[in-house]
Amino acid sequence: MVAALAVIWLGFHFLSDGAFLTSRNLWNLSVQSASIAIMATGMVLIIVSRNIDLSVGSLLGFIGYVMAVMQARWIPETFGLGFDQPYTWAITLAVGVVLGAAIGAVQGAVVAYGGVPAFIVTLGGFLVWRGLIFRMGEQGKTISPLDTNFQLLGGGPDGSLGATRSWILGVIGCIGAVLSVWLARRRRRRYDLAVRPLGVDVGIAVLSCVVIIAGIWLVAIGYESPITGDPSGVANPVVILILVTIVVTYMARRRRFGRYVYAIGGNPEAAELGGINTRRTVMMTFVLMGVLCAVAAAVQTARLNAAVTNLGIQNELDVISAAVIGGTSFSGGIGTISGAVLGAVVMQSLRSGMVLLRIDSPSQDIVVGIVLVTAVAIDAALRLGRRRTAGISLTVGLVLAALIIQTGRQ
Repeated sequence: MVAALAVIWLGFHFLSDGAFLTSRNLWNLSVQSASIAIMATGMVLIIVSRNIDLSVGSLLGFIGYVMAVMQARWIPETFGLGFDQPYTWAITLAVGVVLGAAIGAVQGAVVAYGGVPAFIVTLGGFLVWRGLIFRMGEQGKTISPLDTNFQLLGGGPDGSLGATRSWILGVIGCIGAVLSVWLARRRRRRYDLAVRPLGVDVGIAVLSCVVIIAGIWLVAIGYESPITGDPSGVANPVVILILVTIVVTYMARRRRFGRYVYAIGGNPEAAELGGINTRRTVMMTFVLMGVLCAVAAAVQTARLNAAVTNLGIQNELDVISAAVIGGTSFSGGIGTISGAVLGAVVMQSLRSGMVLLRIDSPSQDIVVGIVLVTAVAIDAALRLGRRRTAGISLTVGLVLAALIIQTGRQ
């Protein structure tokens, strides 16, 4: 996935005459990828458990609209607490997270305890939550402006860490990368498992630190705020994404909940016979998905400084695509959180690069569709041990995508 991302970046950089690999474009790319990547971390566990959630885009739009109405109408007018208060953003975010968890619990309960296929339940949610935006008291109007502190969640000139705190974040990231390699090596030694050569682990730790420092320098420090003229630093949505990725990865790899999800995806019958409460575990994956939709909704509405009726349209396709392109298998039991985040960056890189090349919107959708089908075809071929078929699928997908891009440019 890293190699594919490098090829995409270099290709678009060449085709755009050096406009892609710039600090400004990469900074925008990181912010634009954040909300999709946040939801993709939860979609991994949904798909790993052999389910699907088609409602995430509509749910994001509905929760984002509710949070906007709360801070712009309900808190200052209905409850008489005033607008732009220090506590407004916290109350709004808390209500959004609780609402997302409740909706996820309802959908998950229908799937897990009601026996209704997740495809049908979430397809219904896809229609219901989108329709509720227009049935609310505001009748689907655009809600703006939003609370000043809430806007910081979406990035912008003031919604970034700045140079000093970005470097501190980079140092913390390097320490975390080194500790991760060292702890993994120590755990394998404790259980008498084979370990990689010391030089390999040292090389991985050093390479990780180089990538982190280079990313901070190129994306965060190299991009100067158009308002202040100072280095913008890492945007707040990216910080939120990093925290979400760490938490969900920890839940998936180090907690029983995550192990149960992978066990259910590998063999549901064996997991249930092994004593796992499969219904409760499946329901909790949808609860987690609802919470992550609320976080992503806060990021998107804060970035726009408004809630609009079409917020989140087609996000469900981007989220599922990010998870699948990142290596999550629809057959269940296989998938990584970090892979989904990379998949989201790949998806946004494709869209961002095609925008720079001035490719029309229909051609962009065609290319994304080709990439998604190609990724699933490669996954299916590799699972069956058909490496030649996987290679053919990759070649055909690349050729078709290149042809569409060329046609769109004309």
